[in-house]
Amino acid sequence: MTEKVRLVRAGDRRPGHPTPGMVREEAFATEGVWAGLVRTDPEMGSGWNHHGEHDTAIYDLSGLFVMESGANGSQTHRAGPGDFLHVPRGAVHRESNPSDQPSAAVVLRAGTGEVVVNVEGPDA
Repeated sequence: MTEKVRLVRAGDRRPGHPTPGMVREEAFATEGVWAGLVRTDPEMGSGWNHHGEHDTAIYDLSGLFVMESGANGSQTHRAGPGDFLHVPRGAVHRESNPSDQPSAAVVLRAGTGEVVVNVEGPDA
């Protein structure tokens, strides 16, 4: 059976999995793919999380997108509009927007199982 192409308009996105400090909007989820939008208000940061068995690609649409990861959060990556980030399966991280402008990014996850797992923080 062939699946039909589907259009998800901006107003049709649903609330995505919550992580403190950010708003996720789900465009669609299939057996192996999750796609949506994430917004982070100015001077806000998320809680620590990972995406289980999902690889994640992030495309920064607007604003500053800062990601901390690694032992004790020792690695920091700063993405701006037009930049991509890759978050490997199981990588504990948190996002922030230290600027005075809102940020928004398109998120695509490929994998299986839980899409968002909130945790206390990265291992040392």
